[in-house]
Amino acid sequence: MSTPVATKPILFVFVLLTFISGFIIRTAGADMRLFRGQTVYVPLYSHIYSGDREQPFYLAVTLSIRNTDRKHAITLTAVDYYDSDGKFLKHYLEKPLPLNAMATKRYVVPESDKSGGSGAKFIVTWQAEQPVAEPLIESVMISTKTQQGISFTSRGRVLEAF
Repeated sequence: MSTPVATKPILFVFVLLTFISGFIIRTAGADMRLFRGQTVYVPLYSHIYSGDREQPFYLAVTLSIRNTDRKHAITLTAVDYYDSDGKFLKHYLEKPLPLNAMATKRYVVPESDKSGGSGAKFIVTWQAEQPVAEPLIESVMISTKTQQGISFTSRGRVLEAF
């Protein structure tokens, strides 16, 4: 049985659109890089300076580690805190910590902790059993004094990927 002549152009357009949409979807997915692990440098500021006299403005810091993979867990293997001079201050992780798919873990440096200085940083290392979507690792700094408040974020930077 042959296809009526009037439906052939419609069938052709349908097949063409199906092919094009499949190509677009594959191309968009091809841009996502998958990793088995990373070491990430996360800048943070336990204080910043204001005014001509460089008055310190102390900040509370939250390190946020978000597993963006929708299917697979990652494992945090190190969350280490360093000061402005690069001196190690504290391990925030005693043992490897699994982070389920789409889960988030936070670590807080209280506003009263001035040890990190204005150039403090976290070094975060994570790994996975299979290649996964890259987690989002950032710091959030905030403080409010009387009627003055400040908040900002800083994203992590990959030092090593494996």
